[in-house]
Amino acid sequence: MLHLKLVTDPRWVNVVESNIEEILTDHAWCEQKAATNAITIITNNSEHEELVTDLLALAQEELEHFQMVHEIIKKRGYTLGRERKDSYVNELYKFMNKGGSRQQALVDRLLFSAMIEARSCERFRLLSETISDQELAKFYRELMISEAGHYTTFITFARKYGKDIDVDRRWKELVEFEAEVIQRYGKSETIHG
Repeated sequence: MLHLKLVTDPRWVNVVESNIEEILTDHAWCEQKAATNAITIITNNSEHEELVTDLLALAQEELEHFQMVHEIIKKRGYTLGRERKDSYVNELYKFMNKGGSRQQALVDRLLFSAMIEARSCERFRLLSETISDQELAKFYRELMISEAGHYTTFITFARKYGKDIDVDRRWKELVEFEAEVIQRYGKSETIHG
């Protein structure tokens, strides 16, 4: 379903387990950024009523996830650290078409968002199946399902608003680009790192 070219090396979970506080802090900030991204898309494309409605719900859900991760952090006696830079996302952002029409910009932003959700879903699946901490395994299974839904939302809107664009070709280009990018990651205790 996710159409990712490369899967995460399962050894990444060993890195994650070496510093649970760090992965939780990074994850919390990923959720905040996902909410902000949805709001940015709404702000730049407010004329699309269905998009606004669905992405408002998505942004609210991402903030709920942020809160859920924060609650786990507090419960475990950890501290929510400062916001983390997400180098993976910053590299993916370079793929987006900076020129062109508003329609192309919207489609690229939606595909960019779908890719981040797809990779997060894939990582959450791996965590849910491999991590020894059963509370986190259950938590990441639930979030995996949610991320898959977000991926579908973004892909569906890209196709809806990209009628004059070969969205499937653009998606395949992004999948190829992401495969090159992700090869440099999977070595740190971050969601995308």
